[in-house]
Amino acid sequence: MGSILGLFFHSLGGFASGSFYIPYRKIQVWSWESAWLVGGVFSWLIVPIVAAWLTIPDFMGIIQSIDSDTFFWTFVFGLLWGIGGLTFGLAMRYLGMSLGMSIALSLCSIFGALVPPIYRELAGVEGDTISHIVGSTGGQVVLLGILVCVFGIFLCGKAGMMKENELSQEQKQETIKEFSLTKGLIVATISGLCSACFNFGIEAGKDMANAAVAKGCDPLFQNNVIFIVVLWGGFLTNFIYCMYLNFSNKTFGDYVNASAPLRMNYLFAAVAGTTWFLQFFFYGMGESKLGNGASSWILHMATIIMTSNFWGLYFKEWKGVSSTTMRTVIGGIVVILISVIIVGIGNSIH
Repeated sequence: MGSILGLFFHSLGGFASGSFYIPYRKIQVWSWESAWLVGGVFSWLIVPIVAAWLTIPDFMGIIQSIDSDTFFWTFVFGLLWGIGGLTFGLAMRYLGMSLGMSIALSLCSIFGALVPPIYRELAGVEGDTISHIVGSTGGQVVLLGILVCVFGIFLCGKAGMMKENELSQEQKQETIKEFSLTKGLIVATISGLCSACFNFGIEAGKDMANAAVAKGCDPLFQNNVIFIVVLWGGFLTNFIYCMYLNFSNKTFGDYVNASAPLRMNYLFAAVAGTTWFLQFFFYGMGESKLGNGASSWILHMATIIMTSNFWGLYFKEWKGVSSTTMRTVIGGIVVILISVIIVGIGNSIH
């Protein structure tokens, strides 16, 4: 039952992450950096604190009392993850939801799933190590699921390259206004490498989760206190960059621009930010059932990729491509779905 619930929670988190960018598409007049920052205030500051307040007794006391090393590394991984989150938004801007998420999350899934058990192996930390995963039947099935997922991501990426070759720049910009394959590939790669640091931040902040449980918190929500510190680091990175863009692009006036539908812009940004945070709210619930190992991370990444590709099809990001390209992207989505099932089976055996 725990594995089934873990799969369900990760699916909810993946759906939230794969859908969060949709409200940003509704924001008018504002520059990208202004919309991203307003949404970030909700996703990185307001909503995480509300979630912790609702689920964890004395969460600020836990943060204040934790040792400095735990706080430092949790925050630093948040800073690094913030670079990934920032470039993740840029990947959506330049590549669209389908191709952008597929490329960024391919690297993120691999690093986020495999680096923690490798780290435990080298550092002698308690938990699933890479040798334990490789040496157990369930672990081997999980690794097979990871390989299958990577193949599915490859198919989605290949479909994106086929789209690039088949459509004119004007056709591509009908659905993605600032489409740029070169810029998109660069930021998506950076995003994939840095976004995995969120998983490392959870690992570094485990003492805070344990303290929350000791204070009577439901273990299902124990990671909410970790998220606050990780997201503080992420907010700082994104805040500095967005302020830089506001300054260089002279877009500070966006926040009070009377020619923009301010009320709706703030509402859409708030919805986007809240939806974005829900991915980790549900990830934390799933992780409490499955553990912070390869299975949790790959399930989270795979459901995000599936959701984003379905939205990409819905918003006609693949409009005008050949039937071969369409079959390729659909095949990639199906393969990723199969990988989720394989990982779920492996985790239940494990």
